[in-house]
Amino acid sequence: MKGLKSIVLSVAALAAAVSLSGCKFINDILSGEDGGQMVTSLVEKVGEALDAQVTVVEGNTLTYGTHRYTVNAEIDPATKEFKQPTASVTFTNFPAGYDEFEAVYEGLLGKSIAGATAMIPMAIELYARDAGTGERCFKLLCNSDSTVSGIVRILKTKLVPSQYGSENDSYIQRYMAAALLKGAVNTNAYTPEEPYTVEMTMSPNGVKDAELMGGVVTYVYILAKGWDSNQRGVDVFLPYDTEYYKIAGCSSCYTQCKNIRGTWPGLK
Repeated sequence: MKGLKSIVLSVAALAAAVSLSGCKFINDILSGEDGGQMVTSLVEKVGEALDAQVTVVEGNTLTYGTHRYTVNAEIDPATKEFKQPTASVTFTNFPAGYDEFEAVYEGLLGKSIAGATAMIPMAIELYARDAGTGERCFKLLCNSDSTVSGIVRILKTKLVPSQYGSENDSYIQRYMAAALLKGAVNTNAYTPEEPYTVEMTMSPNGVKDAELMGGVVTYVYILAKGWDSNQRGVDVFLPYDTEYYKIAGCSSCYTQCKNIRGTWPGLK
């Protein structure tokens, strides 16, 4: 029993760190006949929780737990192809919350034009799931509070039923993030291909020095079929003093898309 108590106390310390257990549960383990089995179960749960927080970057791929994010091709500012994809980012799942979003941004995607651009639908989806979390994500991703407030002002009326629109109001488009993904169209209920893919290319506006903003702006398109025009403009800003790209504008990514046909299946 002494050995069991030692194991439980060690596991309890780990469990407390990830909020998996309370004192009553530990006492039940120590006094119960199935203590060994309960310890094993708790160890597995703690291990899963800790593993989910491990971030590994290998080349152009970041793994966060079991979720994978890959920059397949970066934006080439010299390209003259404005209608077909020249860059893309794939991911197996949307971030589960702010911690994962931050880890993905700082570990890989925030360091490239394509990566930062691909995080727009991620932030939109997280905002739809929880407004507070989504706003934090936009604050990390965007270049200024004014950019964030402009996005949030629209999203709070577009994504969930409220005083701005009822559940049956076609103005409410919970599937908006999905509309930015490859394969998603209104006629297939905005069901994207998997792994999820954001396809992009340059805008004819090119790259411009923005000295008053303190950096350089690259104008790109997300290519998506949820609108009459497939080209959804994004202004990607790189401050002079950092390696991390920021979003300075993406209003066409959250304007009214085509109304859905069928039932939206949701996103992982």
